[in-house]
Amino acid sequence: MSEEQLIEPPASVDADRITDAVFERIGGHPEQWALFLDIDGTLLDLAPTPDEIVVPEALPDHLRRISGRMGGALALVTGRALPYADALFRPHHFPLAGLHGAEMRAADGRMIFATPTPEFEAIKAALVREAKNLPGVLIEDKGAAVAAHYRLAPQYEALLERRMRHYVQEAGPGWALQLGKMVFEIRPARASKGDAVERFMQEAPFTDRLPLAIGDDLTDESMFAVANARGGHSIRVGHAEATTCAQSRAVSPTYIRSALAMIAA
Repeated sequence: MSEEQLIEPPASVDADRITDAVFERIGGHPEQWALFLDIDGTLLDLAPTPDEIVVPEALPDHLRRISGRMGGALALVTGRALPYADALFRPHHFPLAGLHGAEMRAADGRMIFATPTPEFEAIKAALVREAKNLPGVLIEDKGAAVAAHYRLAPQYEALLERRMRHYVQEAGPGWALQLGKMVFEIRPARASKGDAVERFMQEAPFTDRLPLAIGDDLTDESMFAVANARGGHSIRVGHAEATTCAQSRAVSPTYIRSALAMIAA
């Protein structure tokens, strides 16, 4: 997505009212909507490290109930790998796009996996070795993607970006650098959350519904754009000053969980 496609965020009061109204419409007419949810920073509060993420006890069952009300038209769209995302919401399994859409599980259970090349595996190993000299930098091996988190070591941001740009060039044209909140990630170049939403929308039970995309980061902008283009709605979670193409906003994951709990009930 180009910078020209991004817009300044809407005014706080209007955006809050719009968001409330959208959730009310979904609660009243769930059969008309398809729901696409990012996980970290959207459903779940961010944590200092990926392994410290906490899943509220009631959330998996709320998602299951909403999915039932929507005829199964609820999907998780995340930068996490499929097995990790599934573990967060066990015992339930939802349609899921992982690694920003590089791997997917369709509503009928069909699976698409991304396979790392030997060259990419070598790059991941080199990153792990280099990070040993950068205290606080955490390397997350996602299989066909690798993320370098610097939330605990923000002083390394510029250095880490240079090194990740070097490594993505070493990986070749099949890989791309993805920027996020306190993280740089190398992922398959063909993947985007927007493409994942488009693929879901081509198949039952998502077909002919209005998409609602909810996320909190730059990685979610492509799915916001798809939801907008299809006449649905998009919500960005977090700071109001963030530049976005989302049509409204929500202040925090707590708000999103509360709204989903009401729909589930």
